Amino acid sequence: MFKIEEEFFVKKLDLENEPILKLIKKFAIPCVISMIVAALYNIVDQIFIGWSEAEAFGNAATNIVYPFTVIALAFALLVGDGAAALFNLSLGAKDNQKASKAIGNGLILLIFIFIFLTTFGILFQDQILKIFGGDPNEALCYQYAKEYLQIIVCGFPFYIIGQGLNATIRSDGSPKYAMFATLSGAIINIILDPIFIFGFNMSVKGAAIATILGQMVTFLVSILYLRKAKSFKINKQSIKLDKEICKKILSLGLASLITQIAIVIIIAVANNLVTQYGYMTLSSSNTPYGVVIPLAVIGICMKVFGIVVSIVIGVSLGGMPIIGYNMGAGNKIRVKKTIKYILITNLIIGCIAFIIFECFPTFIINLFGRGNSFEYLEYANYCLRIFLGGIILTCLIKSLSILLQSMGASFKSTLLALSRDVLFFVPSILLIAKISHNVVTMLWSALVADVLAFILGVLLLCSELKNKKGKNLTQN
Repeated sequence: MFKIEEEFFVKKLDLENEPILKLIKKFAIPCVISMIVAALYNIVDQIFIGWSEAEAFGNAATNIVYPFTVIALAFALLVGDGAAALFNLSLGAKDNQKASKAIGNGLILLIFIFIFLTTFGILFQDQILKIFGGDPNEALCYQYAKEYLQIIVCGFPFYIIGQGLNATIRSDGSPKYAMFATLSGAIINIILDPIFIFGFNMSVKGAAIATILGQMVTFLVSILYLRKAKSFKINKQSIKLDKEICKKILSLGLASLITQIAIVIIIAVANNLVTQYGYMTLSSSNTPYGVVIPLAVIGICMKVFGIVVSIVIGVSLGGMPIIGYNMGAGNKIRVKKTIKYILITNLIIGCIAFIIFECFPTFIINLFGRGNSFEYLEYANYCLRIFLGGIILTCLIKSLSILLQSMGASFKSTLLALSRDVLFFVPSILLIAKISHNVVTMLWSALVADVLAFILGVLLLCSELKNKKGKNLTQN
């Protein structure tokens, strides 16, 4: 184990002078892999469940539970990304003591969070399922959802700490180790999924158990890093809660929280609208789509969407240490160049995703199960092509939000993260669904939200770059 650790510890990077593209590559590639692997926890479960005896009912069930797991991730990133951002800003300002306190205080906050969410998840299972579209009248789907939730919340302590520490490890100059921590857990999950689901015939329960065991591995590897950190130390002084440090962590990480909570809101609103209007919407075969089909399909679309967003966020987070350090050092030119390279990369990613979603929707949906009905495939095609039709703009919006966060512009970052999914999407989907009573027509609300949020994001970034004053130390 120690030999593996040493392999993933790289020399301390010079964020102020090394070529920007070289730095982005060193940070972004491991970060992208880490983010994709983290997204695979859910998408792999979805694929195996779809091919099990649970089929679409199992996929619909995991879609009902999924928002609650995103809530756990949201609070882990609130603290983890916020602590990492403060850590980098403090290092850039040559305040090493504050940098260590950012990480130590963040760790204690993560512990408080998992205690609360685990307790809440155990005590209020039926209420959680109801909020996210669970309908007791759909007995089989509801049963699967409850079984999945009961098991998955038991892994929250490992999940929250593991995900929260990932940004810390990456920002400490060890992006490969951060990748290794996430990758090791995901591999365990992928190996154990078919064993528990098919070998032990545990269906949805097996997927949940495999997920928890994978999270335990990521947690263990992440905790071991704390003994060999480069730029901070976890000791009594660093873990002693400091009100101002905690406030700054929560402020800087708020955009990450909002980004994830927005996903929760989208799924919760969409699931409840599907439950309300699913039987009122007829397919081209004159058969109602019902509830289970749209629930399963929207869940799959959100997981596929999550893969693309994970890549974009990974690229953007790869630039966070560079931007944060140079903002702290007052080097405006390097900040602008880093932003430029990241936005161009994410634009290309968005274009590739758009082509795949528009040209190969049936291929994508068939990865997630067998014996799909005509109505199932028809709704899936609508969902991938319409609901994800603005993916290019979505990629740029998510990237701009993280870039603003990296620059210390927490309010603007939070506003942008909130705007696309909450301020624009939710009113649009509610209005369109209310007027049309149609679960296909309501999918266009996502494109409306993408256009409006992108315009806002560009304005916020231009405003931030104009307002920031710094010394042009290098044009490297």
